[in-house]
Order: sequence, then C-alpha cells, then structure tokens
Amino acid sequence: MTDFPPLTFDPDALDPEASVLLPRLSDSDPVVRRIALLELADLEDENLLPPIVDALRHDASADVRREAARVLAAWEREEVVDALCGALLDRDEAVRLAAAQSLSELKDATSGPVLLRWIARTEPFVQMAVLRALRELRLADAFDPALRALSHSLAAVRLEAVGVLGWLKDPRALAQLASVAAGDADPDVRRAAVGALGLCPEPTPPIVDALLSALRDDAWQVREEAATTLGKLRAPRAREALVASLDDPYWQVRLKAARALGRLRDAAAGPALAVLLSHAISNLRKEAALALGELGDSRVLTALLGAQGDADPEVRKAVRIALRQIGGHPA
Repeated sequence: MTDFPPLTFDPDALDPEASVLLPRLSDSDPVVRRIALLELADLEDENLLPPIVDALRHDASADVRREAARVLAAWEREEVVDALCGALLDRDEAVRLAAAQSLSELKDATSGPVLLRWIARTEPFVQMAVLRALRELRLADAFDPALRALSHSLAAVRLEAVGVLGWLKDPRALAQLASVAAGDADPDVRRAAVGALGLCPEPTPPIVDALLSALRDDAWQVREEAATTLGKLRAPRAREALVASLDDPYWQVRLKAARALGRLRDAAAGPALAVLLSHAISNLRKEAALALGELGDSRVLTALLGAQGDADPEVRKAVRIALRQIGGHPA
C-alpha cells in the first residue's frame, strides 16, 4: 500500500532500560510481550517505534497487536499512521477497533496523505475508520472521496462521509447533503445530514425545503435535528412548520421547535409559545419562556406574568429573564 522503508533502529543508541525490555518482545509468553510493549511505550522514545510497529504488524497474539495499536496513538508519524491503517485489516476485531480508535485521535494534517491513500480500499470498515480520522483533520482533499462515499451501500460509511463534509463546511456539498437528508434510507444518516446543512451560509430555498421535509420525518430524532438546524439558520418561512412541531408527539422535538422559534424572533409565534407555559413538562415551560423573551413582543407579557409562580425554579428564572428582555416588571 505504501513505499515506506522497513523500520530500523540502533540498539546501541537506546537507554539501558529499553535494552532490557526489547528482548522480552520475543518472549514465548504473550503476557510478557504485552507488558514489555507497555513499558517501552511509557519511555516515550521515538527510537522505539520500530519494534512497537513490528509488534502491531507481526505479533502472533491479538492482545499484543491490540496493545500496540492502542499505544501508537501517541505518535503521528507517517509510518505509524500507515501501520495503523494496515491494522484495520487485522483478522482480529479487537485489533481493528483499537487501530480505528487510534486513527480517530489524529490531529496533525500531515497524516492526511497517508489516510487518503487508504480511502481507496474497498473494505467498508477501512473506509469508515479512515473517513472518521479525516473528519477531525478537516483536510480539503478529503472532499471528493467523502462525496463519493455518500452513495456507499453501507449506512455506516455514509454516516462517516456526512461527518467529513459537515466539518469541511464546503458549500459544494450542500445539494448532496440536502438529498441525503430528505431521502437516505437510514435515519442516523438523515439526521447527520440535516445537522450538516447548518453549514449553509444562508437559508436558500432548496436547503429550507429539505429541512422542512425533515421536520416531517418518520424518525423523531431527525425531526429534532431539523428543528435545531432551522433555528440555527433563522429561516423565516419555517415559522409555520415549527409552530406545528410544538404539537409533535415527542417532547424533545417540541423543545427544539420552541428554541428555534425564539431564534427566528417572529412575533407571530407568540400565542403558540405562550400555550406551552402551562405544559406538564417543565423543560418545555422553561424553553417557551426563554423563546418568548427572544421574541420581544409585549403582547405576551400577560402570559409571562402569570407564569411567575411556576412550581419549578428554573422556569421562574426563565420567566424573569424573558420579562426583563421584553421590558416587563417581575412581581
């Protein structure tokens, strides 16, 4: 997969402690080898990377390979990243998962070219893990492979691709993300795509249409995310749909719809929000009060004044904040 030369090191350049530990990596007992590996990693010496990488690639024990994959997360060198990518093909699942976790902790963009070489692999687990690692790096060159991965047959791969595109915040992905948000077969992928649409610099009609469609999704988690994103974009024509979502069967959706209506600052939403001040769920009463304060409409003062004696102290606090925003005077 790569042209990295074999890793070598000079035993004479190592400190005495490492010289004692290295022979233990060849011990017949895998427990001894694993402990020696941990102690070598604790020395935090880059000169010791070759035997650790070698253990990841060749040790007969899955426990030792898994430990090597875990400790290599501390180093972001090309040959280490390449070895971790190779471990994504290990015959043992625990090793594969440990390698994927270490790759997800990469922070240095110089690791990107190695990851991009591995994204061409066809194995779904490799694609998932590499996409997840690329997401954190926000590497512009990851745009095209992530866009292609949106059409992968496996939902888990599409989910990671959406994550990469969301973090890149590249407007070129908006049309495809809107299509995924409206039509992907997997609710987790739809929800992620809805959230990623929040990168839109302004609420264009096609994006708002996709989000309004998502607000009617069969999965409540998608509807919840759609309400959040519509509020983030402050899409004016979303007001009617968000007001309707105040009656959603799931309180989580109602809460996010109330919060979004506050961000829209459309006074026409005042009466519907005021009704929530008497809802049985205190979190909804609190969110409704805060949203009414953001509307800044004096016509809701009567409703807010009537909520000053709410049984929940957090709701009473939200009411006081709203009254100050509108210019009312708490009793």
